[in-house]
Amino acid sequence: MFVSTAYAQTAAPAGGGGDMLVQFLPLILIFVVFYFLLIRPQQKKMKEHKAMLSAIRRGDRVVTGGGIIGIVTKVGADEEITVEIAENVRVRCLRSTVNLVLAKTEPAGKSGGDAAPAAEGEAKPVETPAAGGIGKLFGRK
Repeated sequence: MFVSTAYAQTAAPAGGGGDMLVQFLPLILIFVVFYFLLIRPQQKKMKEHKAMLSAIRRGDRVVTGGGIIGIVTKVGADEEITVEIAENVRVRCLRSTVNLVLAKTEPAGKSGGDAAPAAEGEAKPVETPAAGGIGKLFGRK
């Protein structure tokens, strides 16, 4: 009456290797996009920050992690620097807490013949966006 006849179906082909690749391809593409948009730029930024920290010298104007702006008066052999934040007020801080170098001093042997030597504590500006170089980025003077 209402019963239909069931027929056996043929077996699917056994070679499903190409099908697995198609299933994992979106996951692989997502990982590649994350690598180029997130992981790689973060590694580059960390490398630049590490190079900036290793290049800190006496006389540089720096911003610490707490937002304190000061001039480096002493760079220790270890990870410690001394920053003068006001007249005769010096604090010791870790080199890793420096977030930004606002102005770098010129190395001792690199000054030009006609240029007057910089006074102690006076720093030459660096052309970075944080040091006022934003105008150059947008074509303003």
